[in-house]
Amino acid sequence: MKVALNTNFGRIVLELDEVNAPKTSANFVSYVKSGHYNGTIFHRVIPNFMIQGGGFEANMNQKSTKAPIENEANNGLKNDVGTIAMARTQDPHSASAQFFINTKKNDFLNHSSKTVQGWGYAVFGKVVEGMDVVTAIEKVRTGNKGYHGDVPVEPVVIETAEVVE
Repeated sequence: MKVALNTNFGRIVLELDEVNAPKTSANFVSYVKSGHYNGTIFHRVIPNFMIQGGGFEANMNQKSTKAPIENEANNGLKNDVGTIAMARTQDPHSASAQFFINTKKNDFLNHSSKTVQGWGYAVFGKVVEGMDVVTAIEKVRTGNKGYHGDVPVEPVVIETAEVVE
């Protein structure tokens, strides 16, 4: 299955790995189909690391989410350049709607053990179109907004998200 993120920087198409990350993919698609991501921003951009979005509106109001999902980071998929993974808190099983796209190979985010430190971040797909858009987003100027750091000075908006295949 493919999902398009139509941003004010251009289109990013993601191919989801429903075989290796079925729960995570289904969770992401449910947020896409509900319209949750429409109007959200990439609220955390760190060059040579990742771009994160899916949880905040342009005014930095956090959107409500459904219950967290089980972490599927032990699925063998790696946090390589262009992969999409679920963001979470320190609790390994706390991911809900926020995700990130890796802009470099981030081996330290991969699953290594079923411990708090080792769980890692669940990869569930990859960018198959629009990596140039991801790279452009990665280069935006960032600053602080309230308690949040690495926030783009000019909002990077996911205008719509849609299942395309």
